[in-house]
Amino acid sequence: MEKREVCGTKEAPFFSWPWENLGKFKYLLYAPLVAKVGCGYYKGEAKDGDWCFHVLNLLCLRAFVHQLWSSYSCMYFLNRTRRIDQRGIEYSQIDSEWHWDNFFILQTAIASFVMLSFPSLANIPIWDFRGFLCCFILHIVISEPLYYWLHRLLHTSDLFHKYHWLHHSSKVLHPFTAEHLTFLEHLLLCVVIGIPLLGTAAIGFGSRRLMYGYLLIFDFLRCLGYSNVEVFPSQMFNTLPFLRHLIRTPTYHSLHHSEMDSNFCLFMPFFDELWKTQNRKSWELQRAISSRKTSRVPDFVFLAHVVDVVSSVHASFVYRSFNSLPFSVKPYLLTLWPGSYVTMLLMWAKSKTFLFSFYHLHGKLCQTWVVPRYGFQYFLPFAKEGINKQIEDAILRADKLGVKVISLAALNKNEALNGGGVLFTNKHPNLKVRVCHGNTLTAAVILNDIPKEVDEVFLTGATSKLGRVIALYLARRKVKVMMLTLSTERFTKIQKEAPPEFQMYLVQVTKYQAAKHCKTWILGKWATPQEQYSAPSGTHFHQFVVPPVLPFRRDCTYGNLAAIRLPDDVEGLGSCEYMLGRGIVHACHAGGLVHSLEGWNHHEVGAIDVDQIDVVWEAALRHGLRPVA
Repeated sequence: MEKREVCGTKEAPFFSWPWENLGKFKYLLYAPLVAKVGCGYYKGEAKDGDWCFHVLNLLCLRAFVHQLWSSYSCMYFLNRTRRIDQRGIEYSQIDSEWHWDNFFILQTAIASFVMLSFPSLANIPIWDFRGFLCCFILHIVISEPLYYWLHRLLHTSDLFHKYHWLHHSSKVLHPFTAEHLTFLEHLLLCVVIGIPLLGTAAIGFGSRRLMYGYLLIFDFLRCLGYSNVEVFPSQMFNTLPFLRHLIRTPTYHSLHHSEMDSNFCLFMPFFDELWKTQNRKSWELQRAISSRKTSRVPDFVFLAHVVDVVSSVHASFVYRSFNSLPFSVKPYLLTLWPGSYVTMLLMWAKSKTFLFSFYHLHGKLCQTWVVPRYGFQYFLPFAKEGINKQIEDAILRADKLGVKVISLAALNKNEALNGGGVLFTNKHPNLKVRVCHGNTLTAAVILNDIPKEVDEVFLTGATSKLGRVIALYLARRKVKVMMLTLSTERFTKIQKEAPPEFQMYLVQVTKYQAAKHCKTWILGKWATPQEQYSAPSGTHFHQFVVPPVLPFRRDCTYGNLAAIRLPDDVEGLGSCEYMLGRGIVHACHAGGLVHSLEGWNHHEVGAIDVDQIDVVWEAALRHGLRPVA
């Protein structure tokens, strides 16, 4: 669904929030209420602080409603066929909506002012049925038409370019987009919300359950309309046609954002019908999307796995903003650990590979699927068969769907597990999907990071898949490679793979001290501080060991794991791949992507072909992929 590009000014009065410059410290504005509630409970005078408690409690519940809808909206594995706008949410939109919760501070301040101005409101009953009826009438008779006309007014040329453009600058709808408004617009929204609540209280029918119920339902319906997922079946409106006048569906509101000249209502389309602004496509599009059974088949799939329990929360359906940044351990993550652990057990017991994220590049749909297994499980002997079954099922599913390339990530291509994917291509020789481990590009990134003038390197993990190909490639460049290995048999086997005239450049060493004069180290296995101190001052440590070694030497430099920056024209990318920065993916991910972009028809499994390193590298550069310095 295409949307217009919108822009405007930020200089209008009441555009910015008063606490905008406070950043994260804005949450300190809640401190007086928190202190009053805490002090009341400490002194046993909780009753005096009741209204403060309810204001804060409502704040938490409303934030929870928004978070639940955000999580559901980002669960692509549940809703991909019913997504209205098929584009992904990009970093720029996430950053723009970062402070979506500003309105909570505003409404908390207004609620506090009202409670202090009218102390009798603290004594309203818990329940009064008359209040619900009264509030419902006030909402329909005043709030709905008031919002409608305010909304239309904000779409006039002058006000739109001063204020409302910010809301429409979000390209893809998300529950947080609902609150992405200017300070003035949220002040107006407070009036819309306040009339039914304060009006009912003024009549004498107010109650605490009404306060909770109205605000939570209001937020629920707002988030629903911005969820970008059509949740209503079209049969419901065919069976009960009158509901078309009462329910604003997500599709209905999406048309307002895509065309901006219709569907202005708050929750009830009746008012668009009344004032002739209902989009004619509203219900036809709703029927088409709600009845959709399939979605676009991806061209490329990156098959990843969960790293560990703590990092499992680094997902857009947990915290969208957290997922848009490189993963790092935060203190608050410890509070999520019990839930994450239970989730791990449930996924281990019964779960299948699921869609995690997606983006578009050069017209191709690229998805990341996740095998529901954690890093440590790959080293459990009894789990090997089950993990391979998960990977095999994912490959067969991709083959059935018509995916062109599926790339195996990290431990999914472990040699001891499945021979780097050979197990699957041998078992299923007629696969149409190309299976790829992507390590050819990983090797290319490492090798091209080594300066051309280097004539000697020290290599650990020398007989691994990557170690082997790095040694053979450097030998062809007439670079002396000191291969650290205790196995003469494995060393000799690799040495014999090199052309006779280059075999002399491969040298077996058995101790780190052998490289005490070599300033270029390539680490393919973990190196302790003592082992690192065997290197001379000024050494640069290249590495392909996971996790990367800790940088103990201040007089040396350390390279990052092989990674590739995606081209600037990548679309819909809003999540970070584990600890990598924005727009950066692991080299093996990019290796599979290059396989897809080039349209190669061979599998890339098992041992890495030395002759393909330069071919893959040049192809990656040709498609705009760049190594991360």
